[in-house]
Amino acid sequence: MPNPFRRSAVAGAGPLVTASLLCLLILSLTAPHAIAQDSTPPPTPFQRLMDHVDVALSVAGSLTSSTSGTEQRDRTGLGITASSTAGELFTLRYVAKPYVGFEFNFGNSRTTQNYTFAPPTLDVLPGGAQTGNHELTLGYVAHLRSFYTLSPYLGAGGGTLRFKPTPTGGEGLPFQYRAVYYYNGGLDYTVPGSHFGVRVGFRQLIYLAPDFQQNYLTITRRVRTSEPTFGFFLRF
Repeated sequence: MPNPFRRSAVAGAGPLVTASLLCLLILSLTAPHAIAQDSTPPPTPFQRLMDHVDVALSVAGSLTSSTSGTEQRDRTGLGITASSTAGELFTLRYVAKPYVGFEFNFGNSRTTQNYTFAPPTLDVLPGGAQTGNHELTLGYVAHLRSFYTLSPYLGAGGGTLRFKPTPTGGEGLPFQYRAVYYYNGGLDYTVPGSHFGVRVGFRQLIYLAPDFQQNYLTITRRVRTSEPTFGFFLRF
């Protein structure tokens, strides 16, 4: 005579076996993913450092104010006007926090320094002096609260400007370094889902007008170079 208790026991074990097999299947599928997550190495100090770095390359206009004074050779009146031009600006930034950041700038442009003597002197630099201008500056930069995917920034710093007369249009003048101070501001736009963006800004450089160590060009007056900038940046 068949045992009714045995059948009920076997029948009752079916759902239990099915649930056990389902649990094993889930574990077999999730275990490799968990192992992969656990095996992912933590970021290195260099990777953490690069997360705060961006580089930018911009086109910078150059509009320099005119100045005038009395030159030191024979107290003749002298006016100095630099031609307007455009150049390149390379910027490397490290932003530790939104309000704590630092930047290095390298700028390059070419201008002509024009000199007007009073009374007029025809035999002294009649066509001006063509010079290459090279900027090396360090500064502080702060990124303000973003709005509409735009990130405003403000900064200031200082460094040096090198005025190097060209071989053909430099009138044989020697090169000269000038201390320079600057301030800047602008907007960053980062393309969504990428490390790439657009930067629009304005800078102003303040420095003594170059005299190339010639007392007949020395008036010891400061000029300001305004630089509207437009370029692209890459965040790591």
